[in-house]
Amino acid sequence: MYQYDAFDQRLVEERAAQFRDQVVRRIDGRLTEDEFKPLRLQNGLYMQLHAYMLRIAIPYGLLSSTQMRALAEITREYDKGYAHWTTRQNLQLNWPRLEDVPKILEALAKVQMHAIQTSGNCIRNITSDPYAGVAADEVADPRPYCELLRQWSTFHPEFAFLPRKFKFAVTGGAEDRAAIAVHDIGIRVVRNDAGELGFSFLVGGGQGRTPLIAPVIREFVPELDLVSYAEAVLRTYNRLGRRDNKYKARIKILVKQEGPEAFARQVDEEHARIKDGPLKLTREDVDAFRRFFRPPIYEVLPDDEPALAGALLGKQRGFSRWFAQNVVEHRQPGYAIVNLSCKSKDLPPGDVTADQMDAVADLADRYSFGGVVVTHRQNLVFTDVRKRDLPALYAELLEHGFATPNFGKLTDIICCPGLDYCALANARSISVAAELTARFDELSQVYDVGDLHLNISGCINACGHHHVGHIGILGIDKNGVEHYQLMLGGSSGTDASLGRVLGRALTHDEVAPAVERVVLAYLSLRATDEEPFLETYRRLGPMPFKEAVYEPHHA
Repeated sequence: MYQYDAFDQRLVEERAAQFRDQVVRRIDGRLTEDEFKPLRLQNGLYMQLHAYMLRIAIPYGLLSSTQMRALAEITREYDKGYAHWTTRQNLQLNWPRLEDVPKILEALAKVQMHAIQTSGNCIRNITSDPYAGVAADEVADPRPYCELLRQWSTFHPEFAFLPRKFKFAVTGGAEDRAAIAVHDIGIRVVRNDAGELGFSFLVGGGQGRTPLIAPVIREFVPELDLVSYAEAVLRTYNRLGRRDNKYKARIKILVKQEGPEAFARQVDEEHARIKDGPLKLTREDVDAFRRFFRPPIYEVLPDDEPALAGALLGKQRGFSRWFAQNVVEHRQPGYAIVNLSCKSKDLPPGDVTADQMDAVADLADRYSFGGVVVTHRQNLVFTDVRKRDLPALYAELLEHGFATPNFGKLTDIICCPGLDYCALANARSISVAAELTARFDELSQVYDVGDLHLNISGCINACGHHHVGHIGILGIDKNGVEHYQLMLGGSSGTDASLGRVLGRALTHDEVAPAVERVVLAYLSLRATDEEPFLETYRRLGPMPFKEAVYEPHHA
């Protein structure tokens, strides 16, 4: 993983010291809240419903075991002993005291972490495929390019005050595991017909109030033009994006109004002016960044591991089920990718305790070369586990609450903090997720349903990615009462699509039964036992599901 140099280290230390002074001036009254607000937002500090919330950046989701232990200690000392993984692969502390935030930033700086640009109208944390570097379908490891973009965008003077917040996602695989189609800029690593490495640029996607799937504006950008082309997109947006109406300020609105072709022409014109300037990468640049992400020294192992085969053939039903659901094929023979579920009955989706973080750090050291990845579905990944170690790892994950065998299934719920924490939310999310988890607690039922993504947001800002859930739930305010819109048909994958509202809004007590009726309808309507929910919905449309949900109530 990338290691800070002296310049990086000095930058984050000086930012922490600067914010310490700003906090002192706020506490003693020399700064008003209005004066302090832009300063705290530049350091990832929000005011939530009950307390401050600090959002910590985790670039492309990658953490070392040392960093994970530091996060555990910070969570234990300065919060309530638990924290929350977000859909941008970040970590949120929901209860820090204002006077402690400078101490937190100083502790983060010691392990090469920060909270810079996790809020505000700037380029946010750049996300990527959680299987980056080990996926079998990968064209090239996207992480060196993520790091190039991160360094280019951090403290970029021209893009510190964009019309609106701005989000990148980068993937190197044939399968999109980074949701690139619903980002301001989505980048896919590709090769052209000549075999040259480059990037396909999708621009103008997003969720929120106006959800849109990003069109491809350039099929192939040469590898060495990555940063200059990104700069051209941002310059075009910064020049033309609206600033008079924040609801129409995102780049997706600009691309839709201009049209993808016209917008692409303007980007090309800007790129022509700058592509051979200082932002042009060299082969030495790219090679230097690639060296930060060299693969570990793998053992030469047989892919057919006898100990694993014995465990799978034995009476260890729990292990077999977990292996089938949470373990993914690795590109290196004898190794596996392991998904750690942060979706159990004991905590809200995406929440993790300080003790669990310490346990993950220890397990990463023993089983995965000291690394762990946060996913945009609010789970964790060990990318490099020897297959022979899987039974032992499973036993330890089970002990620490990470072995729920539900990866990609109905109870692997994405959920924002909702009205329990967030001042912007209209409705609770966590209680809905808890009821759904309890309702589908019987694991055999979850497996019968197959792959089904359920996403919940407490407001239109879509932090829970409800638009791209196979089943999406959106909390709304209806005459001062919490209600929920049910959406079907969304996807954040390679076949990206936006869900459609099924019918009238539902009360809190109606949501879980309605989802159950959708699931039961799917099981009766699918063409075969193997037909996924999304295929069934796309084949039949919403009407049979609408009838299943609303006819029992004569709506």
